[in-house]
Amino acid sequence: MDGRELKERILDRRARLGIIGMGYVGLPLAVEFARAGFRVAGFDLDSGKVKEINAGRSYISDVSSEQVQELVAAGKLGATTDFELIKKTHCVIICVPTPLRKTRDPDISYIVSALEEVARRLHKGMLVILESTTYPGTTEEIMLPRLEQTGLKVGRDFFLAFSPERVDPGNRNWHTRNTPKVVGGITPACGEIAALLYEQAVERVVPVSSSRAAEMIKLLENTFRSVNIALVNEIALICDRLGLEVWEIIDGAATKPFGFMPFYPGPGLGGHCIPIDPHYLSWKLRTLDYQARFIELAAEINGSMPHHVLAKIVDALNRQKKAVSASRVLVLGVAYKRDTSDTRESPSLDLMKLLRERGAKVEYHDPFVPALPSSVLVGGGANSRSVKLTPAQIRKYDCAVIVTDHTGVDYQSVVDNSLTVVDTRNATKKVQRGRDKVTKL
Repeated sequence: MDGRELKERILDRRARLGIIGMGYVGLPLAVEFARAGFRVAGFDLDSGKVKEINAGRSYISDVSSEQVQELVAAGKLGATTDFELIKKTHCVIICVPTPLRKTRDPDISYIVSALEEVARRLHKGMLVILESTTYPGTTEEIMLPRLEQTGLKVGRDFFLAFSPERVDPGNRNWHTRNTPKVVGGITPACGEIAALLYEQAVERVVPVSSSRAAEMIKLLENTFRSVNIALVNEIALICDRLGLEVWEIIDGAATKPFGFMPFYPGPGLGGHCIPIDPHYLSWKLRTLDYQARFIELAAEINGSMPHHVLAKIVDALNRQKKAVSASRVLVLGVAYKRDTSDTRESPSLDLMKLLRERGAKVEYHDPFVPALPSSVLVGGGANSRSVKLTPAQIRKYDCAVIVTDHTGVDYQSVVDNSLTVVDTRNATKKVQRGRDKVTKL
């Protein structure tokens, strides 16, 4: 099969798609392509995820079980742990995790593993797309040589591209279908075919000149957020020393209709992208003897915020003449962002660890996270399950700390029934009573 035939298969929906990695990126993408009329096979090593998908159940908040069930019943969506079935696909999209090692260096082992599975089954006319966030040059320097070891030639026998994922878990306005899709190919032909594929399921496709450009675009997006969040976190520290409330300062500045974009401080960065992706760029530049000073300073400031919150808790308890080591602390929210269940890199977990290391008894409430794995509960005295948020329960604690501002929480009740509250998200902005109990970031 050549490029012309692959294009025809894409346009008339005869092209079979394989998506490797059925997580926050892969499953929503699989659903959109299946809804567009393609037959999609989801590949994952996790047999539990495969079983859930094939039973018509979703484990991702942005995808409903009704959607999955309908597509599975229609024969448009299925999942498997058998990578041998890649042979039957025409297009393969890789959506696997790209974490950092403890040394803050990129760990692309998941990409390499997925690449090996594809390379062993690469055939003429196949389109391979990488969506996993990585450093500029990965598609060209890692993916391409391995695929061409098969004897097939890129741009002629097979097609290779990079298209960064832009998933924002819990965002009700922007999702896989209506978020513009950046696409960059190894060759012009690669970019053209990859763009054609995404055009069938995504409202707007943005072609760029190369896979390196597409990789860099993703890193710029998240570095922009990381640096600006670090700036406003430092402003929060400055306001604290000046006796000013940072939220008032930001709200006032945001009234300027030009030249200012509001970012908001918090207890630290969470999620898979913003705390991690800029380090991929920083690492790449170190290999070129260049120090990405903004990136590294932003990481330092953002990484220090859980310690700042801890200091606020210590001060709040001291005003009650209580030591941290003898206190019970309720953490409100362990997901990294509002109204999601995603705990990846959550600053709540860092804060809970810091509190437990100082002898505090820590429990949490999160309506989206009923239980936490024991692996994240360091320091002893841990309760791995979310407690109920009743007035009687709240009164059991010496301090309540708002780390994630879920919208379904009654913050007036939290303030009414707490001895003291540390608010890292300005969630208590509208409370009518008990403002004197609240310590803000």
